[in-house]
Amino acid sequence: MPDLETTTPTKAPAEGAPRIIARGVQRESTAVFMPALALELVSSVEGIQGLSADYERLGRTTGNTLPFALPEWHLTWCRHFLNTHPHFEEQPLFHVLRKGSGECVALVPLICTRWRVGPLQIATADLIGADPSISEIRTPLVEPGYESHTVQAVHGSLARERDWQWMHWRGLSGALREAVRAEAAANCYQASQDFILDLPSSWEELRAGLPRNIRESLRHCYNSLRRDGHNFEFVVARTAADVEPALDRFLRLHTLRAGMSGVTKHPDRFATPALQFFLHDVCRALAARDAVRVFQLRIGGQTVAARVGFVVGDSLYLYYSGFDPGWARYSVMTTTVAETLRYAIAHGLKSVNLSLTAEQSKLRWRPRLFEYHAALVHRDSHSSRLAARAYRAALSGSGMPARLLKGLLPRRSWQ
Repeated sequence: MPDLETTTPTKAPAEGAPRIIARGVQRESTAVFMPALALELVSSVEGIQGLSADYERLGRTTGNTLPFALPEWHLTWCRHFLNTHPHFEEQPLFHVLRKGSGECVALVPLICTRWRVGPLQIATADLIGADPSISEIRTPLVEPGYESHTVQAVHGSLARERDWQWMHWRGLSGALREAVRAEAAANCYQASQDFILDLPSSWEELRAGLPRNIRESLRHCYNSLRRDGHNFEFVVARTAADVEPALDRFLRLHTLRAGMSGVTKHPDRFATPALQFFLHDVCRALAARDAVRVFQLRIGGQTVAARVGFVVGDSLYLYYSGFDPGWARYSVMTTTVAETLRYAIAHGLKSVNLSLTAEQSKLRWRPRLFEYHAALVHRDSHSSRLAARAYRAALSGSGMPARLLKGLLPRRSWQ
């Protein structure tokens, strides 16, 4: 369920802010020129392909460590999921802010969705990744110092779209969150929690910093296997040729884990062929930049636990996992994570992102908390205000009115 901060954009930019003075049309994008800065609107998949150098530059200047903000993720998402519903139309509306020299300082990857509710046509903008929790964290890429310019440019651009109703900002933190708050009066505020483990120089140092009961739990994981005569092998799939079959094993184990009874329920995030095909395709693309790792624990030649990871910059993002319930009494998933952390330290990585949600399996490692915020920004009109309010009620409510409102929202089939 999305965390929302509902806002109304200001009617005029702050004093001294870049002012839009012209609009020009290019083959794959629209450019809006401002003193010293230019806003480019990229509205096609082909146009997104042309932004690879901009993604790379922003990856360096922002210190991005999220796989969901990489061009391979965005392009694969568009190719698999864009316009797969017969009753609404989607179009990329990537906002790219550049200096006069052409250097990219911000990339806000929006998808514009248009659909009808009775006689009304509604257009909304949301960050790319509207899927069933496959794109776990959706965030813009903004170079430090350009947060306010970016927010003003995006709001100004959307205000010129005749049928635009609201925009859903996501992945806001630090100065970017404050820039959104400064541009609009916040009515509601919540946060999503992400957990990041900063790595020391050795496994021994990491282990020594854990509580005694956690150290004992780790010792038990290894000793229980050894006591029963099971030797494990830790295997990391990294090349495209190795990743493909490793993903098949992961998907099988992920489904087995989701089907366990009597334990905390974990949904099968890849229950349909469309989602499985996407995972294979995006990992194939990311493997080309050596960003994929599939961590596998094997016993007797059989893979009993697996977790997908992505190396971005100097950080490892731990994605979804799975294990064979027949080996649950040996805590094979805990052993897999421990071996994964050893691997990250040995390969000089500085942090491991344990992903969203506060689960004991993550908190035991004593990670630091990082918060992402969301904001719902609507046009300064009565109709847009009502539409955005209904949208927020549909997303956050659970009663009959919320269910009725959800029925009016466009929903894609993930089959």
